[in-house]
This record gives sequence, structure tokens and C-alpha cells, in this order.
Amino acid sequence: MKSTQAIVPTMLLAALLAAVAARPAHAQLTIEVTSGVTHPVPIAIAPFSEPPSAGTDVAGVIRHDLSGSGRFSVLPRSQMPARPTHAAQVKFPAWKATGSDYLLIGRVRRIANGRLAVDFNLLNILTGQSIVRRRFTGPPSALRNAAHRVSDAIYKAITGIRGAFDTRIAYVAETGIGAAQRYQLVVADADGYNQHLILESRFPIMSPDWSRDGKWLAYVSFENHLSAIYVQRVRTGQRWRVSARAGENGAPAYSPDGRHLALTLSGDSGYPQIYLLNLHTQHLTRITHTPAINTSPAWAPDGKSIYFTSDRDGSPQVYRIGIRPGSLPQRITFTDGYNADPQVSPNGKRLAMVTAVDGRFCIAVQNLKTGSFRVLTHGPLDSTPSFAPNGATIIYTKQLEGARGGSILATISTDGQTGMTLKPTQGEVQDPAWGPFPRR
Repeated sequence: MKSTQAIVPTMLLAALLAAVAARPAHAQLTIEVTSGVTHPVPIAIAPFSEPPSAGTDVAGVIRHDLSGSGRFSVLPRSQMPARPTHAAQVKFPAWKATGSDYLLIGRVRRIANGRLAVDFNLLNILTGQSIVRRRFTGPPSALRNAAHRVSDAIYKAITGIRGAFDTRIAYVAETGIGAAQRYQLVVADADGYNQHLILESRFPIMSPDWSRDGKWLAYVSFENHLSAIYVQRVRTGQRWRVSARAGENGAPAYSPDGRHLALTLSGDSGYPQIYLLNLHTQHLTRITHTPAINTSPAWAPDGKSIYFTSDRDGSPQVYRIGIRPGSLPQRITFTDGYNADPQVSPNGKRLAMVTAVDGRFCIAVQNLKTGSFRVLTHGPLDSTPSFAPNGATIIYTKQLEGARGGSILATISTDGQTGMTLKPTQGEVQDPAWGPFPRR
């Protein structure tokens, strides 16, 4: 869950970190599919024809995306009867014999100004019809992103749900021990590739949160052995320290319009409370006023209310409160024991959280209209849920059991049917935050 640990004073403008932002991250991620639907959609993805110097196997990226979603069964290339790149080359009876329902074909070509064009055509093998046919263009450096966009289009055409392959995640990586221990704030594609180091420190970094335009990250950093809240422009590395007040500073959450942060401050009272910080004026507005722990704020999509964790009734539960002065909190969760670290789905219909089940901490979702409650994971110590921008999947921190232990990232669909893990090749990873859809 988002941490709200003890913290500091003073505020100042921090230096540019563009050099750091351009460096690669140390902890590469490897993906393992852990669960999928009972009857995945059978699909064939033929290799795309590509210029020799393209440098990216576009069809391979699409295979990785769709098979990793757990909702598709991708035909191995060794079982393909042919490798067509045009619809006129497709002999449908041969493809029907493979058991596939769909066939994706395409090619990559050079066009004007050194750009590349990715043309693709998704065919229904049973009917011979074209389901979706499009072109994406861009510089050679964006070829992998173009492949993700193809995956998104296929996912939407077949499942009816907008794909989230062409999005980014932020997370914290921890490597080394003792004097060599380092913390890294990393941004990567949703599949763990194209990692970029945003910040590296000898001190803990936690609770990253994206602005809704995807240009900024807010996070907590314990520099100088004390913690403070920073906002940082992802592309340039420029950052500002926006809260380093006496007591606790933690759990920043960007408002939908990007003008405010909801955050947790304790001041001198020792009781963490929810505040709104105007990022332009530095004006603070206190939202909660209870002598209890109030933390982990999460905005409703309309920006009119905030969900948060409080133990005001004896155990940690999730509440909602309007941001207008005088608003009263409303309790949202009622299961016994422990419900904390709320995150709201992009459409505002679901609430993800950490819940306790028989002493194990698991990820759960609650339907905000009906109140129905579903536990999605099995623990033992799952935390920090974050919705994909399409609301169909949740990424979270998974603590490994056994002698080696450690933490990795994992995903679970909101229906509990599909999941995968993203494991670092070294160190540990935690505190994921799924970014918004890119704006084009």
C-alpha cells in the first residue's frame, strides 16, 4: 500500500535530472503468464515483411502482447502453412486446418522522411472477411510502440475492450545491499520493455503516481535521510520538491485535472490527515479532521471526491469524502478486519484495494454500485494495486514466499481469470503505477 512514513521540513526547486532520465535501468523484467481464460481465442500471427534494418520483430511483439494477456492462444510459427503478407496470398482452407479463428498479416515499409509505415490486416479465417485493417506510421525508434498499437487494435476488435499494450508503467526497483544498495524510479512499457531510469538514490523512493496526461510523476523520496514529495517531468527529468513539511509527507495522488495533489500530512499532531495541495499556489486545504490515521488518498474520476483509508472505526477501512468544505466521509467497505490502499477504476465503477483474508493480504475489487466484493489474489503479502487505463487489469506488488522471498510485480484481470508476473533479473521491484493512455 502507499506508505505514509515519517518526514521533513523546507521546500526548494530541485535540479534538472535529464542525464539520469536518459540512462537505462539496471533491473530488467521478465514476463511469465500465470493464468489465462479457459477457452482462449485461437489466433495466428504471420511474420511481417520488414526492411532488413528495422530492428524489431513486429509480429513477435504482437505475439508477446496477445499471448501474455491470457485471452489468446497464438499458433506457433512452426505450425503455419504459409507466411502471407497480403490478403490475396491467404489460402483459407489451409489456415482453417490449424484451428485458428483469426489470422493477422502485415508488413513494415519505409516511407518519406525516414519514417516507417506498419500496415496490418486482421482476417476472420472462418468467413474470409477483414475485421480491422489499418496503418500506423512513425520514426524507426517508435516501431515497438507501433506493434503495441496493432495489439491494442486486435484486442479491441475481438474482445470489445480497448487494449492497454501501448501504455507505460512506473515502479521502484531496489538493487544491492549495504553500501551498494540503490533505489530506482523506473518507467517502462506495459510489457516491461523500453525501461528508462527517472531517478536513482541511496535512499528509499516510493508511491509513484502519474498525472492524467502522462507527463509527470509524483513520488516520495527519502533524500537526506528525510522524506518529501516531488513532482517530476518524465521526459526531461526536471523536478520540484512540493512538500517537505514537518511530520509526515506521503502518498501523493494527482487530481484528474493535474492541478492538485491529494497527500497525507501529519504535521505535529502525529495523526496523518488528507490534504489537497494546489501545485501552482502551494495552498493547502485540509480534507479530513479525525483523530485517527487517514491516508492513501485516491481520486474519483470526476475529481469531486476522494477515497482513502482510515482506522476511525477501529480497523482500516475505505471511506469516500467530497472535496468541498464541510463534506462528511462515507464508509465504503464493510468486510471484517482490513481494507486499505484504495484505487478507483478509470470509469469510476470499481474500487481495488488490499484486503486481509485468513491472515494473508490480497488484492480485491468492489463494485461501487452493487457493493459486491471479489478477492482476486492469494497473498501472502500483495499490495499497491493500480488499474490499467482500460480498467480491465490491475498491476500490484507481490511478495514471494519461501527462503528467497523478495518482491516482484504481477497483474490480475478484474474478473480474476488472467494474470502474469514481471520478475526483475536482479534485485526487487515494487510500488507499480500504471500510466494513462497516450495522447495523440
